Amino acid sequence: MSGNSNDTSGQGMIVNPKPKADNQDWDGDDADRADRLRFEEEQAMISEQSEARAAAKALAEHKATEAAKNAK
Repeated sequence: MSGNSNDTSGQGMIVNPKPKADNQDWDGDDADRADRLRFEEEQAMISEQSEARAAAKALAEHKATEAAKNAK
């Protein structure tokens, strides 16, 4: 490999293809599809956890409010 910093041959560069207007059905390779599936599953799990935490927090606040009313 030459040490020329003006080398524009593209050797050694990572190229991630993107869909073009004439190729909207591009889906990547198996690894891309697996990454997408894993990301979607992680996002779903994060959403479920945040909803469960929000529900638990709302329940705790409700119980605290009811306990304060009953203490008066």
